[in-house]
Amino acid sequence: MHYSASHQKLKLILAAQGLTTGDAGGIDQLFGGKDGYYWYGTLRDLCPPDKTISWDNQYQMVAAIQAHENATAAEDEMKPQVPSAANIAALSKLLANPI
Repeated sequence: MHYSASHQKLKLILAAQGLTTGDAGGIDQLFGGKDGYYWYGTLRDLCPPDKTISWDNQYQMVAAIQAHENATAAEDEMKPQVPSAANIAALSKLLANPI
């Protein structure tokens, strides 16, 4: 399965659930519960404006998200976070491309 993310896709995902970018609690739940809003923000930061990034499989998607997290944490001299299994499951469901 292929996966993709863009600012537009993230807006559509939120809109489909009746959420706005400021609804931290709703975004938390949508993106896998605890730290869901954090991973939503990480995806927004990862995506270049007006561009779509894509991956051939779930492993590439998770690796790209984690690599971005590792790099930004290093810049801030902080320990990187790791998405939970629930976060990964939610990201995979939300970012999967229909066949």
